[in-house]
Amino acid sequence: MLIAVIRPDSWDFPLLLHVLGAMLMVGSLVLAGAALLVAWRDGSVAMVRLGYRSLLLGVVPSWILTRAGAEWIASKEGLENSNVAWIGIGYSTSDVGALLIIIATLLAGFGLRRQARAPGSNGLGRASAVIVSLLVIVYVVTIWAMTTKPS
Repeated sequence: MLIAVIRPDSWDFPLLLHVLGAMLMVGSLVLAGAALLVAWRDGSVAMVRLGYRSLLLGVVPSWILTRAGAEWIASKEGLENSNVAWIGIGYSTSDVGALLIIIATLLAGFGLRRQARAPGSNGLGRASAVIVSLLVIVYVVTIWAMTTKPS
């Protein structure tokens, strides 16, 4: 029975970057989702602006940090071509998540411009809120896969 595995110290920093990026990304997604859902209910331009800025300035850079840290730690551990389920889940949600993050950010930006011109029209902000809510759910499942490491 294997009790614990000791990692080399050289793996600590890439792993820290990966985990820090993931925590920042999920936190920024929760902020963006909450702001966009409040804007959906109230029609507040300020909440759409907060959602857009948290996507643009929080989620996008933290996604890059997460992905860069993941690639770095995978290369350090020699897991680049591994067929482990939890790595596959991480890569697939990261790839699809990048596309959805870009779409949600663009929709929130266009929704902000449209709502600033004509208050009350926030359909694009609503679509962004739905995408961000879906991303939060997907990344919670990904966090589960990364921590429990199903085979």
